Amino acid sequence: MAMKKKPVTGMKDILPREMEIRDYAIGLIKETYKTFGFTSVETPAVEHIENLSSNQGGENEKLIFKIMKRGDKLAAAASKLVESGSADDLEGGLVGDLSDSGLRYDLTLPLSRYYSNNANDLPSPFKALQMGPVWRADRPQRGRYRQFMQCDIDILGEADIIAETELILATTTLLGKLDFRNFSIRINDRRILKAMAASCGFSEDSYDSVFITLDKMDKIGLEGVKEELLSSGYSETSVEQYIDLFSGISEGDVVDAETSVAALRKISEKISNYLDKEVADNLETIITSVEGAKAAEFALKFDPTLVRGMSYYTGPIFEISMDEYGGSVGGGGRYDEMIGKFTGQPTPAVGFSIGFERIVMLLLENDFQVPGSGEKKAYLIEKGMPAEKMKKILELAGAERREGKIVNISIMKKNKKFQKEKMQQEGYTDFVEFFTDKEF
Repeated sequence: MAMKKKPVTGMKDILPREMEIRDYAIGLIKETYKTFGFTSVETPAVEHIENLSSNQGGENEKLIFKIMKRGDKLAAAASKLVESGSADDLEGGLVGDLSDSGLRYDLTLPLSRYYSNNANDLPSPFKALQMGPVWRADRPQRGRYRQFMQCDIDILGEADIIAETELILATTTLLGKLDFRNFSIRINDRRILKAMAASCGFSEDSYDSVFITLDKMDKIGLEGVKEELLSSGYSETSVEQYIDLFSGISEGDVVDAETSVAALRKISEKISNYLDKEVADNLETIITSVEGAKAAEFALKFDPTLVRGMSYYTGPIFEISMDEYGGSVGGGGRYDEMIGKFTGQPTPAVGFSIGFERIVMLLLENDFQVPGSGEKKAYLIEKGMPAEKMKKILELAGAERREGKIVNISIMKKNKKFQKEKMQQEGYTDFVEFFTDKEF
């Protein structure tokens, strides 16, 4: 069987130019988040299948890369499956018995397990920075892979909205350092979403379906949302009331903190019988606090159509939008109930994740140059260089490297012009040639 040289579908090889940017971004992320008090942690790539399938991850639970049991346990599970002979078992029940673990699809659930297992050894509140690969059996597309790096910051054990404020400021400060400008942070609260639906007469068991349709607002518009809700069988009265809540607060009307506060007050007044006033007040405080302390150029916008797909969110939610990308490049929110599923004790938690792969993709497309990477010099050496001369070359290279310069020593190729062109693509600007018959 012939060996395959291309990566598995949805995975990718990373070339030196991209790797340079990735390494720089990772270093800057750690340096920036450290100034906000975040501490690096790490969790295993493999998680218990029970945790991954606990109805916390929304649609991502359909995309798990499952790991089969090994040895006798696999043989016993397979034998049980064969003996059952039931189509229903093949589709669900017993098939699940073949696996006992899986590759993590995000970093939030593993962090919740980590905290519940190690809380006694951690400070409270605990500010965690976690970076690492995750896996989803998704359809690959631009900026989306089946294996990709995630970068999360989370604050565990803090119920106050200072946590949300710090997460937004830390994330936007980082994006500013990466030369991103004029992006938007969209913000909402899951409790506002639920109160809006309740005020219009939607039943609680229909919320998820209603929110899935609402989440399409940026693609199908207000009329499209209305038509889809009606076609789903919801009453015309409820749908009309629901659509009316969004009138006058479209994306074009909400452009900054001031208009966001106005839109938030407008909606909260309409649904005041279904919403705790503190929820809206807290969201307003987050908006005004971030606006007064931000260190990057971005707009913080209240967006009542923001849903976020994860079912574990319980409070404020946020998302990063960049016009040049045409979609979200990060997001997060409060998930106060997840850790309690491990410990039985309620633990406040909130996190923010940047789309690391999409950020790197945009930096590459914008020809981002890593600052302060040092001068890159190439020593091209004629083949067959005598030992004494080679010693002098290595001493010269060593002296320049100690000064912080990057020196690449290579044997001179026959097509020297092509060799230099390829090295120039990697950032080498200075070439020194050494020949066997010439002194230097």
